[in-house]
Amino acid sequence: MRFGLVGLGMMGRHHARILTGASEVDFVGAYDPIGDRHGAMSGGRMFSDLDALLGEDLEAAIVAVPTAEHRDLALRMADLDIHTLIEKPLADSVPHAEEIRSGFDRTTAIGAVGHVERFNPALQELKKRLDAGDLGRVISISTERVGPFPNRIQDVGVVKDLATHDIDIAMWIGDSEVSDVSGQLAHKMGRPHEDLVVATGRLANDIVVSFNVNWLTPVKRRSVSVLGEKGAFVADMLSGDLSFFANAEVTSQWDTLAQMRGVSEGDMIRYAFPKREPLAVEHEAFRAAITNGEAEGVVTLEQGVKILEVAEAMIGAPA
Repeated sequence: MRFGLVGLGMMGRHHARILTGASEVDFVGAYDPIGDRHGAMSGGRMFSDLDALLGEDLEAAIVAVPTAEHRDLALRMADLDIHTLIEKPLADSVPHAEEIRSGFDRTTAIGAVGHVERFNPALQELKKRLDAGDLGRVISISTERVGPFPNRIQDVGVVKDLATHDIDIAMWIGDSEVSDVSGQLAHKMGRPHEDLVVATGRLANDIVVSFNVNWLTPVKRRSVSVLGEKGAFVADMLSGDLSFFANAEVTSQWDTLAQMRGVSEGDMIRYAFPKREPLAVEHEAFRAAITNGEAEGVVTLEQGVKILEVAEAMIGAPA
């Protein structure tokens, strides 16, 4: 499968590494207007011109350019009938995201969005166990994604850069779209975009969701907690660990304590399961979607639009 890559920045260099090492891929090469500044190109050609790369009869491509450039480049890929994985967020605005979706609707090419956190081993295992009913009815999903500011981000705030991951995760593991959401924002770094959001909402199936996301915390944390009838799952996305905190089978005989706790404490389990690099798993899912001719197992363009709609609702952008 002949692949090209546009953009060799923070994410693009990792895409180059995955494409170089994948035996199922003929990595034709990459284009970036300022070259290979990270020394990522150990395989494939470095193109000095985008047209030259696109003229190489590509079957598929990865778009890893700044968010503001997604629309024009994605529409060009659609016009050339090239299967395209577009780094998240899908676009810098909902109208631009809708244009991308419509562009791919007019072609046979598969379009997908690179929300790589969905392929984190802890979340993959969590989703599998939720689908098996291990937690019973899900009550709430809460996420925490905090840490220092990455200087690579210039064109969007923390909601579109980071919280979009958590919006996707909540809708994916909750099997439902967000029906309502509101966010509290903070601007502390003197940038035009927000650097903190605390948001709450609800999925259409009545699961309560909450998101705590910022660039202001001096320690990096990435976690998802899912509360259900039988206890709670806690996924640590930095370590890839998944733990289960069970409600005890035996209820407390001390009525006052039982009322205070609401449930009784049970066993805690940290699961052992295979852990693979999320980006490699995402690439495999994208190639499988191309082979099968259906956008299953990936974040679809329709989902990418929905994620941006929720993100803009958090920010308070006009509909």
